[in-house]
Amino acid sequence: MPLDAAPPAWLMAAWVSFKLAGLTTLILLAIGTPLAWWLARTHSRWRAPIGAVVALPMVLPPTVLGFYLLVAFAPQGPIGQATAALGLSTLAFTFNGLLLASVLYSLPFVVQPLQAGFAGIPQATLDAAATLRASPLDRFFSVALPLARPSLLAGALLGFAHTVGEFGVVLMVGGNIEGETRVLSVLLYDQVEAMAYGDAHRLAAGLLLFSFALLLLMQWLGRRTAMAND
Repeated sequence: MPLDAAPPAWLMAAWVSFKLAGLTTLILLAIGTPLAWWLARTHSRWRAPIGAVVALPMVLPPTVLGFYLLVAFAPQGPIGQATAALGLSTLAFTFNGLLLASVLYSLPFVVQPLQAGFAGIPQATLDAAATLRASPLDRFFSVALPLARPSLLAGALLGFAHTVGEFGVVLMVGGNIEGETRVLSVLLYDQVEAMAYGDAHRLAAGLLLFSFALLLLMQWLGRRTAMAND
């Protein structure tokens, strides 16, 4: 292949997919960890409605979320007006808009495993750390996070895998711009639509093996953690 030739479409789509999944996972760990801790430990009356909002993408059709994000990104929408006031371009059909949509759509896949992990930490363990004059922040970082490490890893892997497999939200919000918003799932759709079934089979098989490998990794990490705790 000539040095100035463009990379194949699947390689460009893979780069966009994994960059999107990696950034989404990092953002979700940053915002989802304190949110999961709050949901697991709070007795606030807002716990149920906020938990429902977090879980909503699990049951909401992706195209519904994508549609309302497009409305919000429009020049007259709240996000569109905010970006215009800041002198920024619209988020619709851009990688940044796709990143925001992915964070919202994959939120429960990171928060819920973490919430379950934090909820399983005995209160007596945290109280014991408090008797040693550990501040709430110290108890969170030195006690809660290490104990919830398996849930943290599970949430990160689930969030990454779910983002790689996105289709509906991606197509609605990001469109199909090569090298910018075209991800592997959209490329697969294009190949099927063009009746390029050989290429579609290879890409689908690659995504299947990737997903299977991630699930095996999650199980291996779970067994290793269980053995370490015995």
